[in-house]
Amino acid sequence: MRRTRLAIVGAGPSCTYVLDRLASAATAAGGPVNLDIHIFDRSGQFGAGQVHSPTQPVTSVLNRIAGQVAFAADESVVGAGPLLPLEDRPTLHAWCRARWLETGEPAFDLTAEDSPRRYVHGLALADQFRRYVCRIREVPGVLVHLHHREVTDLQELPDGRLRVLGGDNEPVIDADHVLMLTGHSSNDPTHFPKQASWSRFAETNRAEFVPSVYPLDNAFVYGQAGPDTTVGCTGMGLAGIDIILLLTEGRGGAFTEEDDGTLTYHASGREPDSIVMFSGSGLFTFTRPFNAKQRDTGKLEHRGVFLTEDAIRRLRRSVGQPVTVCGRTQRQLDFRAHVLPVVVLEMALVHYTTLLGTDFGCQLEAAARPVYEAFLDDGGDGAGTDASIERLMAPLEALVDQIESPLDAVLAGRIALGEVGSHEQGINAAAVESALHRLLEVVFGAEQAVGIAVHLQEPLAFAAAVAAAESPWRHPKGLAGQRFSWPRLIRPIALDACASPEEYRGAMLDFLDLDRLWALQGNLDNPAKAAADSVWRDLRNVLAHAVDFGGLHADSHRDFLKVFMRHLNRLCNGAALGVMEKIRALIEYGVVDVSAGPGAVVTTDEHSGRFVVRGPATGAALPVDVLVDSRVHPFDARNDVLPLYPNLIRRGLVRVWRNPGTSGPDFAPGGIDITDGFHPRRDDGTVEKRITVLGWPSEGVMFFQYGALRPNTNHHLMRDILTWMREFWVWEDTTNDAVTVA
Repeated sequence: MRRTRLAIVGAGPSCTYVLDRLASAATAAGGPVNLDIHIFDRSGQFGAGQVHSPTQPVTSVLNRIAGQVAFAADESVVGAGPLLPLEDRPTLHAWCRARWLETGEPAFDLTAEDSPRRYVHGLALADQFRRYVCRIREVPGVLVHLHHREVTDLQELPDGRLRVLGGDNEPVIDADHVLMLTGHSSNDPTHFPKQASWSRFAETNRAEFVPSVYPLDNAFVYGQAGPDTTVGCTGMGLAGIDIILLLTEGRGGAFTEEDDGTLTYHASGREPDSIVMFSGSGLFTFTRPFNAKQRDTGKLEHRGVFLTEDAIRRLRRSVGQPVTVCGRTQRQLDFRAHVLPVVVLEMALVHYTTLLGTDFGCQLEAAARPVYEAFLDDGGDGAGTDASIERLMAPLEALVDQIESPLDAVLAGRIALGEVGSHEQGINAAAVESALHRLLEVVFGAEQAVGIAVHLQEPLAFAAAVAAAESPWRHPKGLAGQRFSWPRLIRPIALDACASPEEYRGAMLDFLDLDRLWALQGNLDNPAKAAADSVWRDLRNVLAHAVDFGGLHADSHRDFLKVFMRHLNRLCNGAALGVMEKIRALIEYGVVDVSAGPGAVVTTDEHSGRFVVRGPATGAALPVDVLVDSRVHPFDARNDVLPLYPNLIRRGLVRVWRNPGTSGPDFAPGGIDITDGFHPRRDDGTVEKRITVLGWPSEGVMFFQYGALRPNTNHHLMRDILTWMREFWVWEDTTNDAVTVA
């Protein structure tokens, strides 16, 4: 009997998760298994992969708390099948605690709410990988082979198998099935006009260009980006933040904590003179808030009230435009016109419920529902985005208007709480009192709120207590100053603060101070953080339902990836609090320069041979010696720097997915055209069932395919793996009592 050969290309985190399922299934098989597993990784970092390597710089910090990272399926995963023993599937937090008890190393001494250093995550991934491989090898008949080499191509064979080619296209093995878990890569800069022009300029001038920052420990050659140089980073997200810390703390700089909790930077003399950070928004990703939901994610994570999968389905029925995408009809939506108004309504509901309490939140929901139901039936009737948002928000804001006047009057001591009913029709003292107590808690904290509330029956004394108290989070002391605003949320630094480099730097420092305080308040008690976290993170599955597999028309899909994915990352995928405190200290010290402001562009100066970063809003003109593309590149199979996907496209084994344009060009974000079973479509449109593609290469076709596995959430990464597993792992009884894999 011929043994089944499985080739897994890429041994990063997804491979670790896959091995959990293979180890569990093989252990539960109850007999020999005729299976050879060949795992390939070009970096040799088995379990972690190159991006999550245990050898990466210690300055990089995971933007996920330790309690929200898993390595295996758990009881929450629907249809997971048999689970490994609990000791074989710890969370990252549990793994770190065990390692802390073994070693006493401070890097492992973490609470569930702490953000670990990224290399610690890599160590845990590698350890779990080894553990799963050992379990699989204990099963009779199963062989696991680890190949520290790059896969460059797949070749079809007459017997129906695929030959795995490595290195200089030399044959390695012939596989029955190939599971592609290739993860992050970079794009060839010469294939993109802007990056190509930067490369050409750097080739003939003193300036240098770094087209990709990962792997981070190889981002700069020896002596590059050192003293007496200015580094410019295009991109102010997580990759840009990694570069800042690599070039400062990673070069020997240090931070000390002041009495007020802020940090001060002490230079080593080995960092660049200046690191110029710039992007279209001119903003860093916002600080990740303290995750109070970790106490009980099942109860505390937000469930959609207005933004639901059913709402998306109803909008498709009412206003979706039918288009044939890959042989099936999809009723496509426009994200700005149809989905964003509901997103904003959901955020406003969370904002006001957090600020004024659940009782008032229920009233808001009831007030908004009739107009919301009508919107689902007509999709806005062609009205513009702003008009649709205003329409959906009007009943909700009217109710907030109604309570604002008496509530702020009570806070100011103009009326007593008992007088409220006689001043505002439809608003009673009980409703105001409930909202008032919650508002006091949010603005001043529970302890101060109790001390202030004891004066509630004495209007002047109560107003005096409110006036004398300070908000630890810099909140205004009334409702009028805390109204929900989508534009203000995504553009927290006003344009009138951009008149000069100095003004913008000051505004940035002030915003980072405020954002730090809001992050400390957490994602259950800070209205802005709660709204962003609850909608853009907790309801990510609903957004995927709207976007995946051509759910948006081509122009809207392009707009979503260009604009709204950046909003998502900025609002709720930012760096940990401790990291952003370091960034603020580096701006204050002067080594990080943010003065270019929004809309900055790169020009070249032929006379000096340097790049120049120009800020049109601030008037800044900042010469740069080393220009760094400090962004995580989107996956693009056609333009990948590695040969595998371009070769597969050339052979016709896979093709790039396209969202067909109805009134304009098609949109091809770069991901592989796959079925809902994650098999690629060949160049002729037929399905290639010998190959399964999971994760990053499907980005664009599917929404948000990167990230770590989460525990207790029936996480989409594990659900995708199970889709492959149920097809691959088909057991058959054989005459020699062995079991084989289909």
